[in-house]
Amino acid sequence: MNTPRPTGPTTLSLSKITKGDNPRRYFDSKKHDELVASIRLRGILQPILLRPKGEIYAIVAGERRYRAGLEVYGPDGEVPVIIREMTDQEALDAAIAENDDRDDPSETEQADAAVRYLAACQGDRAETARRLGWSRAKLDRRLALAELSDAVKLALDERRIKVGHAELLAAIPADKQDKALETILGSGLDVGKTRDLLMRVTQNLAAACFDRTECTTCPFNSAAQRTLFETHVDDGHCTNPGCFELKTQTAEAIRFEEQERAEKAAQAVAPPTTDEEHDHEADDDEDDDQDEAIDEAAPSTDSRETSKDVTQATEQPTARPPAPQTPVPSASGSSAARKPTVTSKSIADRTSELREATWRTALARALAGNAVQAQTAILVAAMSGTLPQIKADTLKARAGLLVGADFPDLDYSAKIAEIRALSDAQAATVLSAIGAAYAKDVLTFGHVADLAKVFEVDLRDVWQVDKAFLERYTKDELKFIAQECGLVAHMGDKAFARRLGSKKADLIAGMLNAIGFNWAGRLPSAMTLDGKYGPPPDDIAPQAAVSLTELAA
Repeated sequence: MNTPRPTGPTTLSLSKITKGDNPRRYFDSKKHDELVASIRLRGILQPILLRPKGEIYAIVAGERRYRAGLEVYGPDGEVPVIIREMTDQEALDAAIAENDDRDDPSETEQADAAVRYLAACQGDRAETARRLGWSRAKLDRRLALAELSDAVKLALDERRIKVGHAELLAAIPADKQDKALETILGSGLDVGKTRDLLMRVTQNLAAACFDRTECTTCPFNSAAQRTLFETHVDDGHCTNPGCFELKTQTAEAIRFEEQERAEKAAQAVAPPTTDEEHDHEADDDEDDDQDEAIDEAAPSTDSRETSKDVTQATEQPTARPPAPQTPVPSASGSSAARKPTVTSKSIADRTSELREATWRTALARALAGNAVQAQTAILVAAMSGTLPQIKADTLKARAGLLVGADFPDLDYSAKIAEIRALSDAQAATVLSAIGAAYAKDVLTFGHVADLAKVFEVDLRDVWQVDKAFLERYTKDELKFIAQECGLVAHMGDKAFARRLGSKKADLIAGMLNAIGFNWAGRLPSAMTLDGKYGPPPDDIAPQAAVSLTELAA
């Protein structure tokens, strides 16, 4: 292509110049003031590139000089110009090249330019990348940023947020971005904290009950974001909670319809049942759960008489007995009468082994990372006579790693010399390991609990509610946990009641994947040391937690 020759006057009144289609969207005020000062001193040294547009001339390159010139000379001032006949595409090429050469354009300016180039290339991304001189990966990243809302783009242009913020916000629906931006700016959230909070309103695709085929190519699949951006949420998550909930509701509606059709078909061919048998079938799932709870709660050392009583209380008659002289509760009534009362203690009793093992791990990690606390624990253990409860092999097996590879094979005097030769840092590591071993091996859990309280160990660092935990409980107990942790209040009584009417596996999946509800930091009373529910720690600004949860609304 031949280079267009300049035509027309070499100076032109600013009143005859208008803004063009410049891809630059943000002009730094400090740089503007510096340019104004330079023009007052030296004038405009580099002509403004224009192209004819009717009776006036549109800027192709030099809008910053035009803005500064207006401030210095006013609309009647004369400025040096170059006028060329150019097509829209030629003007865009020139504008982008001039911006790249003179001042690094922002990521959003590049995104807008990429969209315009892509349209000019009829959607051909390879050709667009070639004409822009970019890699295909850079083009894809910029096109993804083009989906940002105007408010987010402006915040990035003005550097009120970082590129990492913008990349995270590009992964959520546009109608949620402005609210999230307000939260980020209002609470001063860094990129890491923003990512953590956004993770709380994503949905785990692995737990979805619907066909995920469409999700593999969806831009709101976090896996797609990983291929584009350095900053992204964890793989396998949906960042569009509205779409996830709609698909879930649709899939559940279809499943319920199929279940109803199957039940009607079964009833059409099944022999009639008595009222008592019908009631028993209706309560079958719940009775199974409750019977299982009774069996687990029954002590293994019961006498034969007690075992016999329990067996008789849980057995169902195989045939209708003769009419009694006094009223007898129906099968469903007797089932309800047998249900044990759900309390914090009854749930905790079902979880004692898990609670103790988890707290031991939490204390061990705390002591392993703090030599001063570990030393305190060791001194208390030694003075109370419980230090020998550390199993001999626990530390002996790790001596080669903690002290030196040859340490286990040395004689006792040589071992003394090796220990004396340890640096302060190595000695602190050994003390930490001893403290951690004590947390794991000490026989009395009360000692673990006391140390954990004194050292303010937070169980949330190593544990949170998950599927394996919830599967331990009956439906009534799951309802208790949901109420205690705030899930029932979050979902509403009626919505949770509908969940409670489904199968236990579906109830658990619904509890773990409730839209806008985050289990992180919620510690059921069954897992606490004092038997009281532990709410999430106030480690973030309250308005940040609330606002980002609203992304899921």
